[in-house]
Amino acid sequence: MQIDETAKIVGLPKGFVWGAVKAGIKASGKLDLAAAVAAKGTKGAAMFTKNQVVAAPVTVGRRHLTATGGRVAAVLVNAGNANCATGQPGIDACVKTCAAAAQSFGCIFDEVFPSSTGIIGVPFPSDKVIAALPELKAGLGDTPAHAEMFARAIMTTDTKMKVAQAAVDIEGVLGEKLQVVRIWGAAKGAGMIHPQLGPPHATMLVYLFTDVVAGSEELGDLLGPAVERSFNSISIDGDTSTNDTVLLLASGGSGVKLNARSGEAFAEALRAVCGSLAYQIVDDGEGVGHVVTLHVTGARTEAEAKQVAKSIAHSPLCKTAWSSGDPNWGRLLAAAGYSGVAFDPALVNIAIGEQPVFELGLRSPSFDEAAAHAAMMARDYTITLDLGLGRAECRFLTCDLTEEYVRINAAYST
Repeated sequence: MQIDETAKIVGLPKGFVWGAVKAGIKASGKLDLAAAVAAKGTKGAAMFTKNQVVAAPVTVGRRHLTATGGRVAAVLVNAGNANCATGQPGIDACVKTCAAAAQSFGCIFDEVFPSSTGIIGVPFPSDKVIAALPELKAGLGDTPAHAEMFARAIMTTDTKMKVAQAAVDIEGVLGEKLQVVRIWGAAKGAGMIHPQLGPPHATMLVYLFTDVVAGSEELGDLLGPAVERSFNSISIDGDTSTNDTVLLLASGGSGVKLNARSGEAFAEALRAVCGSLAYQIVDDGEGVGHVVTLHVTGARTEAEAKQVAKSIAHSPLCKTAWSSGDPNWGRLLAAAGYSGVAFDPALVNIAIGEQPVFELGLRSPSFDEAAAHAAMMARDYTITLDLGLGRAECRFLTCDLTEEYVRINAAYST
């Protein structure tokens, strides 16, 4: 398996074409309407936000996947308007654009999967989307340049494109020559990032494309575990968006079927691609100066380890200390203490990087404030907290809270 998370796009999966245009939705005048059109018979699986307030495209996308049994012919994404809290007119506008896209791309109406990202509560400009569809269709293609246009058009406050790709070599039956399955993923997200994704039931959008042969149920079984330890294990600001969506599409273009021989290799590659995209989202977070991995160990269960990690990741006191490299371990301990997970502080050990700061109920005798500060001035570092309760653990990716984040979000709608 080969994983590549550089911005250079190579070896795209078969069975897809991509493209993007300027529809006039973004005030900046940049690319803001993207599409991916899939080969006939492409199947998909998706996970959506668990926020009780959901955007119109989330509602419509769920309906379409249910109606078609997971069959997807086209993905239509706009940036600059979230089409959320827009009532029935927002639903109607989303449906209208799906119908127009189906006519343009030659598919059935509910085979169109819609997504939106941008500001909440602004009427959705469906007429701009529909007017741009002919140009969008004419510009579709299967080259890296076309895929890059798709990845750039979905950006909002992102400062850079987020893509990852994998090639999985799978040995054929009876020792036949190796066959290659490809995965390519594009994501957006820099703020309003604390995804809590579940099955159908500034935003994170993730689109994963592969040419493996797989059904919707198979894809769903693969997507859940990959998402749980990637996108469901990150937080920039603790805010769960109304539009969060992860979509996995399989065109079948490689001719390689998922089975006992190929399934685990493919699952590993999918996890790696998701992990890379999740890291890139946090690394490009609004105003981020430091990317912090919270490694919670010694827990009774993985769920409890994650609960402690989230409590620390969402603490404004912890996050502001990280921005200046202040090794204030008391804030870490306090945030763990109000997480709701029962533990005995006398069993806890905390380290910042390689520097022990708290050991078994007391400040570590080896605590070196200058060394801990130096470790925290790195772009990436790990804080380890061992609860001393069991063998379960989790890794949770988060970041500091800076003045730049406040500046960006203080006037986002104006």
